[in-house]
Amino acid sequence: MISLSFSGSTPGKMEHTVAHDLGRAVAKRATQAAIDSYTKRFSQYKPQATWTDDYKATVGMNVKGIHLDGKIEVRDNEIAMNLEVPFVLRPFRSRAIQIIEREITAWMARAKAGEFAV
Repeated sequence: MISLSFSGSTPGKMEHTVAHDLGRAVAKRATQAAIDSYTKRFSQYKPQATWTDDYKATVGMNVKGIHLDGKIEVRDNEIAMNLEVPFVLRPFRSRAIQIIEREITAWMARAKAGEFAV
């Protein structure tokens, strides 16, 4: 099961969750694989991710002089993302949500297929 929810009532903040039924450990492995993939794929934007505990990470990148910061938390039954969206990028929120949904759903499907099993 994968379901999506979004809230963004606070200007500048974008919160997004993706529910999963993978178990926390498998979801964390899928999240780490995604982070590793994007770090290589988008290296020109200097992406950074630091796990602050077993299931929480801070992430950031620079795109055309604009710095984006966020947090990812792998929970028992969902992955939560919180991003600070600079004013200049706020008109693109809905497109960003579409991309986030597509990417997270794809990584969770790979995990569900057993790609990240121990």
